[in-house]
Amino acid sequence: MRYPQGGGLTAERQQFRERLRLQAARRFTQGEASAVIARDLRVTPRSVQRWRQMWNEGGPRALRSQGPASLPRLSEAQFVQLEAELAKGPAAHGWEDQRWTLARVKTVIGRRFHLTYTIQGVRKLLVRNGWSCQVPARRAMERGRVGPRGVALRGRLAAARGAWLVFEDEAGFSMTPPQAKTWSQRGRTPVVRVRGRSRRRVSIAALTCYKPGHRSRLIYHPRRDDGQRDGRKSFSWRDYRDLLIAAHQQLGGPIVLIWDNLNVHRAADLREFAEARDWLTIYYLPPYAPHLNPVEGVWSLLRRGRLSNVAFITPEHLIQRIRRGLRHIQHRSDLIDGCLAETGLTIRPR
Repeated sequence: MRYPQGGGLTAERQQFRERLRLQAARRFTQGEASAVIARDLRVTPRSVQRWRQMWNEGGPRALRSQGPASLPRLSEAQFVQLEAELAKGPAAHGWEDQRWTLARVKTVIGRRFHLTYTIQGVRKLLVRNGWSCQVPARRAMERGRVGPRGVALRGRLAAARGAWLVFEDEAGFSMTPPQAKTWSQRGRTPVVRVRGRSRRRVSIAALTCYKPGHRSRLIYHPRRDDGQRDGRKSFSWRDYRDLLIAAHQQLGGPIVLIWDNLNVHRAADLREFAEARDWLTIYYLPPYAPHLNPVEGVWSLLRRGRLSNVAFITPEHLIQRIRRGLRHIQHRSDLIDGCLAETGLTIRPR
């Protein structure tokens, strides 16, 4: 269980800390070393040294709590209102940039609730309620103009005509593995050994397939880069044609395909192929909308799972790990459904 640090302790946590200090005081009288006490109580030696100094100056009474934990001045209902105000963003409250600082939150509290907080009090209030100072993620401004309504309409269209709603995306994987957190001794940065410079690359085109009343499916096709400078490193329109034909055979029904605006996706030959097949209907995602494609979730699962921190020896080793990861996802329809849920899209039968 995690507790707020640097203030904002709950009453239970305050009592727990007091019991630790009093245990340390009893061991001070026995002349035990600070390092031994810190190890047994599972606290830092610096904390024990500070407690010892307080004990030397004022005895055990100096180690008792100074009173009950202070109650927040904002009620739970008021903090919910504050979160709603902060969710509007700093621009809605008159600031030009997109940073919430303690001083700005203090100003919002004063305007909204007519309460005066100190900067330290604002920090304790936020930490107590699960807030922290974080590095923000970047997102293209155009994404705010793209909503799931258009893709939801495609989903209703697919359900109405008994078709599979299929999303497609591609990703490339190299001999350098994705990084993931790992445990290590403090002060010793863990090292993941990887291959040196290698242009060997594996590209994967994947389809996530959804249909109400049916098990969700994942279909994929790998393409290996031979490392030659003049060789083709991406999928051609014929590769997509063959993938769609294979998907139609496996799914056994019409397909409503949704993918991005990649140049090869709009190739004239591929459009002619689609127009000649009554079982295939193609729609394109708006620009800056990868968050609407469930296949992005498949890549995330793959990179955070079977591929992270692996020292790939050969391209064959890389391909083997990719296939194992994708097969694992193929057998877990709940993971494929989760990738769709992450986009915020739903497919409902009419």
